[in-house]
Amino acid sequence: MRIDKFLKVSRILKRRTVAREAADAGKIFVNGREVKPSYRLKVGDVVEVAFVSGVLKFRVAALKETVKKDEAASLYEVIA
Repeated sequence: MRIDKFLKVSRILKRRTVAREAADAGKIFVNGREVKPSYRLKVGDVVEVAFVSGVLKFRVAALKETVKKDEAASLYEVIA
């Protein structure tokens, strides 16, 4: 699954276009490398997303095309 779609489906970012813009601006890293919006995620990848307020670091736990709002957090586990 593409990183921009995963960020939208998991509800980390609100829209896919916002995820695409963040990746283009160099604010998304997977396993320590800056990635483009088309990067293909795999289960177990460590993702870092830079926000104005700080950095969110998480590990991909599952890849699903669609999930309900209540189940969105099950797609990843936050790393402190």
